[in-house]
Amino acid sequence: MVTHVSAEAHGDERGALIAFVEAQRGGVRRSVIGLTDEQAKARPSVSELTLGGLVKHVAEVELNWLRMAQRKPNEKARTQETWGEGFRLVEGETLAETLAFWDGVARETEAFIREVPSLDDTFPLPDAPWFPKDGAVSMRWLMLHLVEEIGRHAGHADIIRESLDGRTAFELVALEQGYPSQN
Repeated sequence: MVTHVSAEAHGDERGALIAFVEAQRGGVRRSVIGLTDEQAKARPSVSELTLGGLVKHVAEVELNWLRMAQRKPNEKARTQETWGEGFRLVEGETLAETLAFWDGVARETEAFIREVPSLDDTFPLPDAPWFPKDGAVSMRWLMLHLVEEIGRHAGHADIIRESLDGRTAFELVALEQGYPSQN
């Protein structure tokens, strides 16, 4: 999981965007290192957010944006009735399966961005009060939005993890890299 994003090869804007999205994904993924499913479902504060729920949410959000860009139906689309389930692991779901699902979405996102004819190509935004009427965004915007969206939730994940067991993002990076524990 990337912690430092290297400079892209000259002219490789797609690679740079993919690398920055992956760096943010790594922040969320690191937050669940070594956790059980029960810990991933734990709510250490009054917030409804859990680490497992955040992983599921960012995976589903990335898939949703990818399907919009591809102009395909989203097989994981949420309804008003199932919206809340997108923020928690429900009966029968595991953290490992959710991470594996997200890995597949990430591979598909990278393949799509590398193959799209131009980062200037656009796709329509859905009809929603928070988007401009008849709005469209570029593939570049999509990737920058994923950096923003996943990065926001990586910060949430840092706080939740530290609330669960005191581990900070830096400790988790060290653990992931095989450095001795500071505890």
